Amino acid sequence: MFTAPVILEEKADYMKHDRLTKKLIQEFFEEFIEGFFPDLHPYIDFSNVTFLEQEVYLDYIEGSKKEIDVLAEVKLHHEDKILHIHTEAQSTHEADFPERMFLYFSYLYAIHRKPIQPIAVLSYNRTQEEPTQFKVDTPTQEVLQFNFLQLQLRKKNWKEYIQSDNPAAAALLSQMGYEEHERVQVKLEFLRMITRLKINPAQMEFLYGYFETYLKLSKEEEEQMMEKMENLPEEEKEMVMQLPNSYFERGVERGKQEGIEEGIEEGIEKGIEKGIKKRNQELALKLIARGMSISDIAEITDLSEAEIKRLASE
Repeated sequence: MFTAPVILEEKADYMKHDRLTKKLIQEFFEEFIEGFFPDLHPYIDFSNVTFLEQEVYLDYIEGSKKEIDVLAEVKLHHEDKILHIHTEAQSTHEADFPERMFLYFSYLYAIHRKPIQPIAVLSYNRTQEEPTQFKVDTPTQEVLQFNFLQLQLRKKNWKEYIQSDNPAAAALLSQMGYEEHERVQVKLEFLRMITRLKINPAQMEFLYGYFETYLKLSKEEEEQMMEKMENLPEEEKEMVMQLPNSYFERGVERGKQEGIEEGIEEGIEKGIEKGIKKRNQELALKLIARGMSISDIAEITDLSEAEIKRLASE
């Protein structure tokens, strides 16, 4: 069996990040391991993953409690052995982080007395390589060398993941090492990825919300993305263009709010909203040419049946 706790800091700055990362790992547990720790993946039987109740770790020095959010059990292939995986999401640099990983490890081992594989998921931007071990030495010997696996997202090249059909990788594109001028392209590649995924609407909604939390385009960038869609292969463009009904409307609403704050409502109407309607009309014309029914086209494009009939007559 296999365990993956995410330890949640009680500091307010970390709570939203840790909750989102916890849910991402729980929802796409196998895909997370497969995408970022492929050497570990073959050893685990993911057919029966059980997430256990939360545990509370009391930091006696700081006097604060820390919750172990994710604790899962799985069996190993070809071995009658339990393995625990401790995963911690860290959004800011801390000099004593390796020591803290060891303290968490010690707590988990004292409770479960099972092998533990610690994993750190780092999402902050720092040029230096972060340590992956904690050592205790005396003048006469090395008493302890504690090692842990580490995923430093900002050092990952987002382009290496866009051809995969991995939902965890799709969401985490938003925290990988892209340049400022690549923001629009990263968002577009994320949308292309989620159109290929075989997941339910609730999971897709979560992935989109996770991505938007860390990479939220401006109104101008959203317009640039819509322009880039024109260069996609026709079939793929139609697939992506079906997403606006549930996702791009968020960009419109966000643009409206920004426009209200800036006093620019006219720009919103002529911007994202107009672009979405135009592309829905273009999609409707293609579907009309293929003989699709008016009602089905209305459902896909969010245009009224009267407007679709007008397009057909023209």
